[in-house]
Amino acid sequence: MAARTAIDRIWDEHLVADDLIFCDLHLVQEVSSPQAFDELRLAGRGVRRPDRTVATADHAVPTAGRALPIADDMARRQVEALERNVADFGVPYLRYRSSGQGIVHVIGPDLGLTQPGMTIMCGDSHTSTHGAFGALAFGIGTSEVGHVLATQTLVQVRQPQLRVTFAGTRGAGVTAKDMVLALIRQIGTAGATGHLVEYAGPAIEALSMEGRMTVCNMTVEAGARAGLVAADDTTFAYLEGRSCVPADYAAAVARWRGYRTDPDAVFDREVVVDVDALAPTVTWGTNPGQSVPVTDPVPEPADDGDARALAYMGLTAGEPLLGLPVDRVFIGSCTNGRIEDLEAAAAVLGGRRVKDGVRVLVVPGSMAVKAEAERRGLADLFTAAGAEWRDAGCSMCVGMNEDILAPGERCASTSNRNFEGRQGRLGRTHLMSPAMAAAAAVEGRIADVRELVG
Repeated sequence: MAARTAIDRIWDEHLVADDLIFCDLHLVQEVSSPQAFDELRLAGRGVRRPDRTVATADHAVPTAGRALPIADDMARRQVEALERNVADFGVPYLRYRSSGQGIVHVIGPDLGLTQPGMTIMCGDSHTSTHGAFGALAFGIGTSEVGHVLATQTLVQVRQPQLRVTFAGTRGAGVTAKDMVLALIRQIGTAGATGHLVEYAGPAIEALSMEGRMTVCNMTVEAGARAGLVAADDTTFAYLEGRSCVPADYAAAVARWRGYRTDPDAVFDREVVVDVDALAPTVTWGTNPGQSVPVTDPVPEPADDGDARALAYMGLTAGEPLLGLPVDRVFIGSCTNGRIEDLEAAAAVLGGRRVKDGVRVLVVPGSMAVKAEAERRGLADLFTAAGAEWRDAGCSMCVGMNEDILAPGERCASTSNRNFEGRQGRLGRTHLMSPAMAAAAAVEGRIADVRELVG
């Protein structure tokens, strides 16, 4: 038999017919699902496999004042529609005001719903996050959400495969966020378009599951819909004991070990990222590919798009990013809202104070992460430093409610996108790691975390 990749193994196992694959887990949230449920009603159809479907509200929910009615009318109607739809169609739902609520890409791993060898779909582009567990996970559109609800399958053409090898060892202050930002800078925001990605190499193997989720989360920012890391002992240790993993865990692990890439498997493309050369990284523009090491100046524009980005960001080529004042800091999102991310930020903020005039939001990715952070004393540390400790939700990453920037405000953000207006109309976003964001909070400017923690 010809050598196969991990992606080949998962795909072939789930192929129902030509260009049609079975969905093991369908994750549903309040923004991309209302039209899909309405289509089911109009067609007189039910949800094909509610036992393989899980819903939560995350995008539009407020992250403060949770005991109060939702003030934003659009957000309230979206959450109410989701609650009505899951009740009508018998879909399991992690309720808005429950301890199980959270960002859909955080609760899957939290609960052990996300498992190696699975196919996972969700009406959100960052569904690629789940690939960190050796799963094939696709972000899908609203019409596709309806198709999966009705049939538990997805029409999907098999795409060429790209292997990204992260070679070398991370230096001081370099995180998974810096690794994936460096990749996107190297290949461009369309560099993986039309491909399925496998991440490999010693620097990937050395990452925690939280770090692997960060890398896979931003796969879509390089143009691909799905990216994975083959499951290994790090994966199995993370999943063990979580509520939704198989009862016979040893047997499950034995099966999961089969989803590996053969040593002689051939990929359609190969890319190597030199991790030894990386430094803490910050974006300067309006897409995740526009980044530089924090100690580098803003680059000269290479094209009209770069020039437009500089104008929007209020920057000039050649000026340093280091020392650029910030108004806001956001620590959270499905990219960096997990317990390890909060610990990294706390390690910088502990014993220090947020700079006067800077507003800092710390938003855990799930209510389970929030509870764990409070148990470890992180919440007290954040509030003592002058940061706002919030409830779980997407918050400033997507800016769908009151958690937004004012026009012209500059934000150090741990989220995944720095598009124009993403965090608020005319807001300016600089993507970076949680530790770097915490350093910006302390200094009131973009700072090199290595100067604060050594």
